[in-house]
Amino acid sequence: MLPKLIVGKVGYGVACLVAAVTLVVSGYAHKAIGYINDTGKGIAISGGSLTSAMNILVMGLESRTDFYGQPLTSQQLTETHSGNEQSVSDGEVGGQDTDTLILIHIFAGGQKAVGFSIPRDDLVTYPHATFDGITQGKIDQAYDYAYNEYLSQTADSSMNQKERYLKANQAGQAFEIATVEAVTGVHVDHFVEENLIGFYNLANAFGGIEVCVKPAPAQGGFTSGANLADSNSGWNAVADGYNVHKGGAQYLHLAADQALAFVRARDTIPGVDLGRTKRQQAVIDYVVWELKHEGALTDLTRLTNLLSTASQYIITDSTFDLLDFASDMRALSGKNITFQTLPISGQVNDMSLNGSEQDVNTINVAYVQQYVKNAFYPQPATKKKTGSTKKTIPIPAPSTVTVDVYNSSGVNGLAGDVSQALTTLGYKAGIVADASSQSQTPEQGTQVFYGDGASANAAKIAGKFDTKATALTSLPAGHVEVLLGSTVTAVPSSLTSPTPSPTPSPSSTAGGNNGQTGGTVTVAPNAKFGIPCVY
Repeated sequence: MLPKLIVGKVGYGVACLVAAVTLVVSGYAHKAIGYINDTGKGIAISGGSLTSAMNILVMGLESRTDFYGQPLTSQQLTETHSGNEQSVSDGEVGGQDTDTLILIHIFAGGQKAVGFSIPRDDLVTYPHATFDGITQGKIDQAYDYAYNEYLSQTADSSMNQKERYLKANQAGQAFEIATVEAVTGVHVDHFVEENLIGFYNLANAFGGIEVCVKPAPAQGGFTSGANLADSNSGWNAVADGYNVHKGGAQYLHLAADQALAFVRARDTIPGVDLGRTKRQQAVIDYVVWELKHEGALTDLTRLTNLLSTASQYIITDSTFDLLDFASDMRALSGKNITFQTLPISGQVNDMSLNGSEQDVNTINVAYVQQYVKNAFYPQPATKKKTGSTKKTIPIPAPSTVTVDVYNSSGVNGLAGDVSQALTTLGYKAGIVADASSQSQTPEQGTQVFYGDGASANAAKIAGKFDTKATALTSLPAGHVEVLLGSTVTAVPSSLTSPTPSPTPSPSSTAGGNNGQTGGTVTVAPNAKFGIPCVY
């Protein structure tokens, strides 16, 4: 099944895929055919064979309407903390931006997958100019530009509203897919898209969502524990049972409205938009647990109820045969799927962009494309020659080592790029900051230091920078420190050369002045429900 693909506001859409899989396995496929066919109203794209590798783009819109232009009801707006009818009609909230973008690669054979969350604020160059000449903007705005352009061009059309708005969504799909392809350098074979109300419906189908929350340290002007509430999304951990006097990490059961508020909250979370992907991925792990241990979607009544309203809130490309896909992907389990967030190079606040001041992420497109290529299409490992009698001492797993990266080069975001590349190799992301934040004197070349127990991995990392590793007693055990040299201007090619697909590592944030958020989120050992605790 595909439970691991469920994330944030796109959860409902992919849950319908999971439902289809379950129906196929249970022999109830004929009951799903009508519902599934209703979802295939998107554009046609040239997807690959179901037996070969494929890339699926999952899009979650912030829209306060369904795909036919009908606004959410007053009750739905209240349930989802999405404003009110007046604010929606006045255009004060919402739009057709893709708040959630996830690019998933399923390897040939359908038993392994890797996915990347694409930060919505990434500043990109569009494949072509929009109708009003816009060539650059945030990646999540591509859909909205094309959607509204189509509506503007067909204002006097004789088409009925349902057809007109459906085609407007198709225009948005085409432009968003083309933009993602231009940024990542890979072809999108299929897509799944959903609207805001979808996750609320999913959470209801599950009877609520279980999460583990811990208070965040003081940061960005916020006091410790500020992440426990967010007025914009309606998130309030204390109202949901968090015991402030007890403190620390606590498990909470969230009703549907608070489950949605939990994954939408961002303003008080470390990393803001980038940080909330950890919450979305934590919800994934709970859904995986539910599907594997509680049979949450094995009840035929619950499945058909979920699918019966799917066409209002989920669309796939018209060439995506979900039933065949469901049958072929039965062997794909959550443990064989890993998620990361695509790296950014830096962040710019209040950038003048298309007539307004906006906060954006800057990205290195060439590096992003190489990063995605390495994960989606890894080169086969070369076989080592046999016959040697020399005894070798095994190097501890990269996941046992935390790597701190400091930047003395002055190239904005370079430390974050290096940290992300090392995370891809399996190392745990540590501190990412300027060289002034550490005690050693920068040199022209990169220096690598290590604490107790990390010498072997430090030597391996140092080799990537064509240098030697040095012991440093002030470093904690299991830590490696990379101090980028003053003349270093790019991530070494040895770090971006073909590598295995991302190795799961504990949840981490690579922050700091030059930082970025990335890394995988994996299940904490022996944690309740197998879900990690997050800010």
